[in-house]
Amino acid sequence: MEERRYDIESIETIDKGLLEIIDYEYEGKKTKVEVSTQEFTSVCPWSGLPDFGEILIEYIPQKSLIELKSLKFYLLSYRNVGILQEHAVNQIMKDLVEACNPLEMKITGLFNLRGGLKTKASTEYKKET
Repeated sequence: MEERRYDIESIETIDKGLLEIIDYEYEGKKTKVEVSTQEFTSVCPWSGLPDFGEILIEYIPQKSLIELKSLKFYLLSYRNVGILQEHAVNQIMKDLVEACNPLEMKITGLFNLRGGLKTKASTEYKKET
């Protein structure tokens, strides 16, 4: 059987410019915000086969909140990007920390079975004081 590969987009396709922030009116109050989606998709960078999973975003805002519709569109920009699951959670962390400058953040990816294996990848950020 010949090698088959589906088209993939590069990591540069991820559109962090879609992220909008809104003012957090309770600066100093450590409110934990949790946002999740079970509709995250990206593709394997080698085969182009889809990876499906749940992304859980937990953060304590400092001065800004992530506007939810813009977050949804940002996460959708991963749809055809060839990226490893472990790299996806780190890229999401990088972009969200840059956008909203939280006190703390944790990103967890719970990826569906693929080849009989299920993957959980997470990364954490804590603002240095």
